[in-house]
Amino acid sequence: MIQPKYHIKNGTLPNGEKKDISIENGVILSIDNVGSVASISSDYVVVDAKGSRVLPGLVDLHTHLREPGREDSETVLTGSRAGAKGGFTALSAMANTSPVADTAGVVEQVFRLGQEAGYLDVFPIGAVTEGLLGLSLSEIGAMADSIARVRIFSDDGNCVFDPLLMRRALEYVKKFGGVIAQHAQDPRLTVGSQMNEGEISSRLGLKGWPAVAEEAIIARDVLLTEHVKSRLHVCHVTTAGGVEIIRWAKQRGIDVTAEVTPHHLLLTDDLASTYDPIYKVNPPLRSHADVHALREALAEGIIDIVATDHAPHPTESKDCEWQEASFGMLGLETALSIVQKTMVDTGLMDWQQVSERMSHTPARIGGYEKHGQQIAVGSTANLLVIDPSQIWHVDRDLTMSKSTNTPYHGHTLPGVITHTFFQGRATVIDSVVQKIGEVQ
Repeated sequence: MIQPKYHIKNGTLPNGEKKDISIENGVILSIDNVGSVASISSDYVVVDAKGSRVLPGLVDLHTHLREPGREDSETVLTGSRAGAKGGFTALSAMANTSPVADTAGVVEQVFRLGQEAGYLDVFPIGAVTEGLLGLSLSEIGAMADSIARVRIFSDDGNCVFDPLLMRRALEYVKKFGGVIAQHAQDPRLTVGSQMNEGEISSRLGLKGWPAVAEEAIIARDVLLTEHVKSRLHVCHVTTAGGVEIIRWAKQRGIDVTAEVTPHHLLLTDDLASTYDPIYKVNPPLRSHADVHALREALAEGIIDIVATDHAPHPTESKDCEWQEASFGMLGLETALSIVQKTMVDTGLMDWQQVSERMSHTPARIGGYEKHGQQIAVGSTANLLVIDPSQIWHVDRDLTMSKSTNTPYHGHTLPGVITHTFFQGRATVIDSVVQKIGEVQ
């Protein structure tokens, strides 16, 4: 397939500068002042980005692509399409597949599926323990040495609860600069838990999920990380107390990073009053006070990144009683809009900070060298174009995902992603995901 050339004109970079950008052979060929180039060759596809922001492609360190084993929910192909529509050029696929991604063979399968799909890079995350059972370490070294070059390991969906196993895992990944991404949830404090513990859970008669169940694990693990001088990443932080523990750890010089999901920046536990399982998620939606603390921590940089925790489920897993429903919700296609709504439009962050939290920093944590680059001549053309002044209406029947469990169905959100470029090729044009292989 012939690699097309693109000329993005009148675009506004994350720092506010207005530039024209030319893309050729998968890289940024030139960046010029608007209108300074006298004429554009006819073999360039011109994209008018007037009024729009040109940002580096987004990087998600936390997605569930379900393949292999749960292709009724999602596949690497459908998840990649959803990611491209949401402005992502790299996704990290969690290990809780069937079979579990705890061997070199499984992570290589996921990696190759991502390459075959071609919409973005898919980087497998390896399991910390065999079968996610928390009993013995997985083939961490083999996965790190595989063609997938796994650098992030997580039992997400389960907590690595045994402190000795957690210590050994932190020691192991230290040898090659890896990181353990912990799902911070004390399982003994959350048996049968359904939603955030508080006044609302008591009123609804749903078993509460205490904040301390998350905070106790975060506290333990930052101390273990300090002890072995390794790297820890805390998945989906949801509580104000958790933020303060991470703040303390960073002040102490412990090598810890943390993420927050878009839904925990916007949605609160009072939505459970509807008994609609679309709002059932792990960890649960928390209080208004927690949401406020999470937004402030993201703006300050105590929370390092935004990650979607995109968790697709078939209809039957959500179209049932709350107690029987699966945990999780979609997130890839709406993530940037939610961040604009909660952080940019509220004045808490600017677009440069959005680029840091959703591209540069997650790429650095994951070691994804061709992603998260500054928009500069010679850098890989992984980019997106978003018009912040436009709005769009979320329709679950129009999602690129194989599942429809979005909590934003019927909502109006700001920020329309008009184009996504992956390695210099447009995977999204005028908000439409392009078929791989067609002439553009």
